[in-house]
Amino acid sequence: MGGVSAASVPQPRPTRAGDAAVATGGRRSLAVALLLGALGATVVLLASGQTWTRGTVTATGGSISLDAAGGEVTGAPTALAIVGLAALVAVLAARGPGRRLVALLLALSGAGASLAAFLGGSDSAALDAEAARTTGDTAARVGTLTQTAWPAVAGTAALLILAAGLIALRYGSAWPTMSGRYEREGGPRARAVRRRTTGPDRPEDLWKALDRGEDPTDPDETGAPGGRG
Repeated sequence: MGGVSAASVPQPRPTRAGDAAVATGGRRSLAVALLLGALGATVVLLASGQTWTRGTVTATGGSISLDAAGGEVTGAPTALAIVGLAALVAVLAARGPGRRLVALLLALSGAGASLAAFLGGSDSAALDAEAARTTGDTAARVGTLTQTAWPAVAGTAALLILAAGLIALRYGSAWPTMSGRYEREGGPRARAVRRRTTGPDRPEDLWKALDRGEDPTDPDETGAPGGRG
């Protein structure tokens, strides 16, 4: 093994402060978007299973109390929350313009779910149908309609999905892709990319490369352009 002079040892390339700031900002915005999107969709799904409206219908023998769950009032918030969850995962796998389209879908699903939840809280159609079924009178209608807090909870939670989509639209271009995250860091391709972009991290990395039979001063070994033909 030939000697490696101090002059031939590649030096690490300094990381620019701007690049580090962009990477840090990208990771933070990604974490916030994932948290908001997942939390919002989960709360919407849970809230849709709760009682949204209550009312009474007059029948033979007195009044009957009726109630309707969110899923019975409107299925839109549940469906759009599921779409939002799928878009939240897909935005990590998409790249370029595709990522922006998925981020837009994420935002629209949140906006749609929120609107459907707030409007559904004042809809008596589900209770009217229940009143007709309970009394056997197709013309029966529910009396005073009472709205619980769950439609507002679902509508507010859906706004978190909307926020996640807006964050993805604004900062998604700086996020890593799913394939990049799952690539083996120790593989030959990853090592070559690391050397081309940042150079060896520490002097001991040079000795590890030599132990593997690689020449860290050889461009052909490191994957840099201009190597031996």
